[in-house]
Amino acid sequence: MSPEHALVDQGRLLTALESEGEVLVEAVRAAPLEAPVPACPGWSLGEVARHVGSRYRMVRRRLVEGRSPDEWQRDPEPGQSLARYLETGLAELLGELAAHDPAEPADTWWPADPTYGFWRRRMVHETVVHRVDVEQAAGVEEREVSEDLALDGVDEALILWFGQKLPLLGLTGTKAGSVGVKAGGHSWIARAGPETTEAWRCSAAEAEEADDVVTAEPWRIYLWLWGRASLTSVTVRGVHDQAAQLWALLRLATR
Repeated sequence: MSPEHALVDQGRLLTALESEGEVLVEAVRAAPLEAPVPACPGWSLGEVARHVGSRYRMVRRRLVEGRSPDEWQRDPEPGQSLARYLETGLAELLGELAAHDPAEPADTWWPADPTYGFWRRRMVHETVVHRVDVEQAAGVEEREVSEDLALDGVDEALILWFGQKLPLLGLTGTKAGSVGVKAGGHSWIARAGPETTEAWRCSAAEAEEADDVVTAEPWRIYLWLWGRASLTSVTVRGVHDQAAQLWALLRLATR
């Protein structure tokens, strides 16, 4: 899979990383850092901010060094606020990503896409999901995720995290079956069981043949797949067992 296989243009991914990162920085600057994060038990809002700032720096080092780094700046400098730590990490990562064509080879954990474009996409969704965490922890109304980013995020959650990361971790479902996911004119199948964990894009008709079929607005499915929305936020047609298994397996893949 090449960078062109993302559902949105690579230029859009880069500008979205910048804009979503700026929203995250401002949300952290305005929020109580000790607030608990509903979707991440045991984490405070400040710890989410620290995690994202660290991840920005880790990915930049990985791109520069061509391998997963052993060391990087994991905490703010003395006297540096978490918001500023996030802001500077984002700026450095954006600079590195913008300096390279998205098709240029890069070290990634997905053999199907060893390019700079992988990290443009991955860090957009890292930022969006944790921006939602900060908003939920702060008790403010979360902004909807734009439809194009949400659809791309659904695709990433299913094909990358469910279809690639779970097998890498050696994790499988307990009951064989499939889930069709339909949103915004796009459809996917996720199949799990003791022998198989895979996901792919499909036709609407194929998705309808799955054991369970999940439908909702793209941003609701996106947040549901990432564990940031409850099962009742989407519509599930079927016996619900496979949809519940999909949700549970994604919690293991993305933790």
